[in-house]
Amino acid sequence: MAELLEVIELGNPILRHKADAILNVMDDRVQTLIDDLMLTVKHANGVGIAAPQVARSQRLFIVASRPNPRYPTAPDMEPTAMINPQILVHSDESVKGWEGCLSIPGIRGQVPRHQAIEVEYIGRDGKRHTQELTDFVARIFQHELDHLDGIVFLDRVESTQDLMTEREYQERIVNEGQ
Repeated sequence: MAELLEVIELGNPILRHKADAILNVMDDRVQTLIDDLMLTVKHANGVGIAAPQVARSQRLFIVASRPNPRYPTAPDMEPTAMINPQILVHSDESVKGWEGCLSIPGIRGQVPRHQAIEVEYIGRDGKRHTQELTDFVARIFQHELDHLDGIVFLDRVESTQDLMTEREYQERIVNEGQ
């Protein structure tokens, strides 16, 4: 049975460390962590979550894009565990987009990210996967990959003018966009 995990917040030193590679994907502890992360991201209305965000310094994250109150226009996809992920190739084109983070509640920022990326990761089945991601899902992948390297989205914001509170974001961006 999956367990809801506590999401740690900015200031916790685990968020600033480079996470360790996972050597045995089929280990019961890794499989349980995947289940726990999937439950936790869904419960928190997130579109992604990385193991360091629940105080586990391991190279694992979940990409779980779906429309929800925090991201009403997110594309719907099957939640996917990505273990020891990496970007193989990225587009030269960079686009700014709004990001939030479960570990930095109450703040949104405009973050530049590659528009398209080709990625490689090991799935929960232990098999290597290669995939091209674009737009919002590519943004999620890059945001979560940063967590594995001790980087948070605030580190990528180009100006404090590109920050706003969650409440202002919901009123100005989400509500005006509908």
